[in-house]
Amino acid sequence: MNEDHAGGASAALGFNLAQGLSLAAAPTFAIMALLTARLGGPEMLCSAGGSPLSGMVPMYLLMSAFHLAPWLKLISRRASVPAGEARSIHLSRGERSSAPNGASG
Repeated sequence: MNEDHAGGASAALGFNLAQGLSLAAAPTFAIMALLTARLGGPEMLCSAGGSPLSGMVPMYLLMSAFHLAPWLKLISRRASVPAGEARSIHLSRGERSSAPNGASG
């Protein structure tokens, strides 16, 4: 394996990892909001009659909303690309062809 190919594979791995992490943020914050609402958090012990908009649950929900952008981009990209064009987009990103004869197209 030459140095250029190894560098390209490393960059692609880094890009895929960053993309996965960006998609993981919104569901993680949503789960944290649900768990905090269900199990209670430290603010439950010392806040009697506080505003329902204060505390950790609204903060986690707000963080989840702020991190929805990668999900919205993914959904809009998949909705706007016809099925036949999806293959050419993947090939332009450097993915291998799944042609049965092994030819790249």
